[in-house]
Amino acid sequence: MTLIDSHCHLNILPDDFGGPAQVIDNAHQAGVDRMMCIAIGPDGWSEILELCDQHPEVYAAIGIHPCEPKSVTVSDEALIDAASHPKVLAIGETGLDYHHFDAEQEDMTWQADRFRQMIRVAKQLNKPIVIHTRHSTPDCLQILKEEGADQVGGIMHCFVEDWAIAQAALDLNFYISFSGIVTFKNAKSVKAVAQQVPMDRILVETDSPYLAPVPYRGKPNQPAYTRHVAEEIAQLRDLSLEEVARQTTANFERLFGPLSAS
Repeated sequence: MTLIDSHCHLNILPDDFGGPAQVIDNAHQAGVDRMMCIAIGPDGWSEILELCDQHPEVYAAIGIHPCEPKSVTVSDEALIDAASHPKVLAIGETGLDYHHFDAEQEDMTWQADRFRQMIRVAKQLNKPIVIHTRHSTPDCLQILKEEGADQVGGIMHCFVEDWAIAQAALDLNFYISFSGIVTFKNAKSVKAVAQQVPMDRILVETDSPYLAPVPYRGKPNQPAYTRHVAEEIAQLRDLSLEEVARQTTANFERLFGPLSAS
């Protein structure tokens, strides 16, 4: 059995885990043999690419998180250069986030413009997009449509929306990725969506060091805990863990192509 953590932040995991090599070993022990390390901003790009070079299990997405300050900008050329590394699978994470901003009072054009840039470069490089959206999903979906993001597709990361939003994302050629939130007792709507999304469009992730699943909720997260997300989906779908692992791994490789592991 092998699992892929479709979204983690290896470069900012707490030292308590013992460093990337130990974290990767922990993941192997749990059946997680590959992981995609996601960029938040340009300051972390070189560190993430170095992790990719050092560890065959690690792949990357390069982009700018919507919560990065307005002043954080890059040229198309700089983004293309970083994302041309052979182990960069996707552009992201990118999208819109109104939770940390007063979207009713503040002009959020800068966030939308940066999002559109990420989509434009993704299409130029023919790489999928990793989407972050919070309190902004209608606008996020509208921009994805306007920019033709369905041409490259991608991942709706850490999905917490309802079934109607999931359907809209699926129609745009995106996969739905579930994090540790799906294991939370009060996450009834997320569990319901996890039961409805076609099995050939589901991915699993940790978003580590954030959103640790039960039984580690409230503690730092790590890629090894992807297994708990997969176990919850298996229970919700009345499937074996092995079948969920097989299907989600196949889904990841359908989106990004065959990947080597250690």
